[in-house]
Amino acid sequence: MITRITCIFLFLIVNPLLGQADVANIGVLPGAISETSGLIFFNDKLITHNDSGNSAFLYELDTVNFNISRTVTVVNADNADWEDLTQDEDYIYIGDFGNNLGGREDLAIYRIAKSDYIASDTVMADRIDFSYEDQIDFDGNELSDWDAEAFIALENEFIIFTKQWQSNGTNAYSLPKTPGTYQAVNVGGYISDGLITGATYNVLSGVLFLVGYSQQLQPFLIRQDELTDEFSFSSTAEKIPLSVGFAQIESIAYSDENTYYLTSERFTNDNPPITLDAGIFSFNTNDDVIGEENPEEPPPVDPPVNGEDGEELIIFIAPNSKELQYSLNVDVELFGRAIFDVTGRRIHHTHANDIVSNTIDLSIFRSAVYYLTFYLQGRTIAKPFILK
Repeated sequence: MITRITCIFLFLIVNPLLGQADVANIGVLPGAISETSGLIFFNDKLITHNDSGNSAFLYELDTVNFNISRTVTVVNADNADWEDLTQDEDYIYIGDFGNNLGGREDLAIYRIAKSDYIASDTVMADRIDFSYEDQIDFDGNELSDWDAEAFIALENEFIIFTKQWQSNGTNAYSLPKTPGTYQAVNVGGYISDGLITGATYNVLSGVLFLVGYSQQLQPFLIRQDELTDEFSFSSTAEKIPLSVGFAQIESIAYSDENTYYLTSERFTNDNPPITLDAGIFSFNTNDDVIGEENPEEPPPVDPPVNGEDGEELIIFIAPNSKELQYSLNVDVELFGRAIFDVTGRRIHHTHANDIVSNTIDLSIFRSAVYYLTFYLQGRTIAKPFILK
């Protein structure tokens, strides 16, 4: 089976840039997640997990101090070798497909309903089992080309990117997103000159990032813009060194169309002696939201107050509360929700597909005046609120 993803790898040309991506080292991760491997941003939190042999836990991190604020147990799953996270509108997916030696015959993806995840600290997962259609050798006696640490959810399929220890590149495999047992279909490959360890497809901007590092522990990004229905990479694909020094970068996630987070695993080496703490990094892009004009434009100086706009937007914060509740009464399509500070800087954004309630947790915000803004078809609605 050949899908539209095939074009990525049949026609990929990676162009190294002379410059480097400016990446900020924004924190050291708690010891409990020193083997961080996957990452997503959901419900205003970062979510990560450890890799092989650890507990079947998902850890929520706040985005201010990067402390663990919540631990969710997947009660019917084992962490054989969890390597990445991805998500869509309804589900969180865990990729249990780490396979350093190439001998695993129990590769899987776990699917967790977001509604269950929000409601409880213990969740059940559906299981999607798969094997690679073209793997015939399962001896598993050396670092292999059948390892994988990165995947994305794309419409009705996953795309898994392998981590090729021998070929120093990656192959991409497609399989359905529904529970069952499948053969993952090889849809192409390319030489990345490095080990691919994470992936994210930003549905807001239409940008795909792969992340990885060389076998000398020099991290990089591969970026592709403007992915169309054909989903073809082109000569505009960019391989970008990361300005973080040596780091075992393991994962990447986006929180809005321009903000990305990376995590690195703790790394130790005896000869030469090297110890690198598990860390979290961020970088920003300058991309537009698909279908929006001027998405970074701040709300009007004099936003409407309750009653001036037909009660389309009502905001309520209870005394001594850090939780905002709102009522949005409109009949047009909603593209997203944002919060701006008084300087016009957008400090929070949620795509319409990720809005699961009319409540926003403001516990990580300092006391100040903000604007709650909604991007609607053809216009925006904004109102100020005071957080005390």
